[in-house]
Amino acid sequence: MNYRKIMRDGLWDQNVVLGQLLGMCPTMAVTTSGTNGFGMGIATTVVLVASNAIIASIRDFVSHQVRIPVFIGLIATMVTLVDMSLNAWFHDLYKVLGLYIALIVANCAVLGRAEAFAARQPVFASALDGLWMGLGFTGALTAIGLVRELVGAGTLFSQASLLLGPKFAFMEITVLPNYGGVLMMILPPAGFLVLGLLLAAKKATEARIEKAAASAPAPAAAA
Repeated sequence: MNYRKIMRDGLWDQNVVLGQLLGMCPTMAVTTSGTNGFGMGIATTVVLVASNAIIASIRDFVSHQVRIPVFIGLIATMVTLVDMSLNAWFHDLYKVLGLYIALIVANCAVLGRAEAFAARQPVFASALDGLWMGLGFTGALTAIGLVRELVGAGTLFSQASLLLGPKFAFMEITVLPNYGGVLMMILPPAGFLVLGLLLAAKKATEARIEKAAASAPAPAAAA
C-alpha cells in the first residue's frame, strides 16, 4: 500500500474541493470566515475517518446489493454523533454551522470515498484515506474562508475563541485595523469567485511543476 500516494491524493491530486469539486454546498455556505471553514472541515474529517474505518472492517460481511444503504446508514450514524458532540461541547460553532452538519450525510465526498476506497481496502489504509481526504477538505475550506474574511473584514480566524473555545484565541488576527470591509465577500457569489481563483492557482502550480520536471536533465545511465 502506497501511503504517500494516499496522502498526496487527499491533500492535492484528488482534493475534495480543488480536485473533485465535491461538497460544494458547505464550501459555498460556511466559508464566510476561516474559523467556520476550519470547524466544518474538522467535523467532516471525523466522519470520513470513522465511516471509512468501519466500512472497511465490515466490507466482507455486506453483500454487494445492499452496500449503499448500509454505507449511508453508517455515515448517518457518524454524522449524528458528530452533530450531538458539537452541540454539547462547541455549541456556538454548532449554531453557526447549523443544518450543514447534518448535510454531511449528503456530501458526495463521504459516500464516494466509502464506495471507491473503504469498500475495497484494509482498515488502516481506509482510515488514512479518510484522514487525508478530510484534511484536504479542511484546508480548502479554511483557505477559501480566510481569503473571503481577509478581503471582507480585514481579519483572520475572527471569533475563533468564541466558536472553538478560549484555547483558540491565539488564532484571531486583525490584519487591517479600522477596515470598512467588502460586503460582497461574505455573500455566496464571492465563494465561487475565490474557489475559481484557487482552482486557477492549483492548475498553474501543476503546470509549472510538470514543466520543471520535463526540463530536468535525465539521470545518467548506469555504466
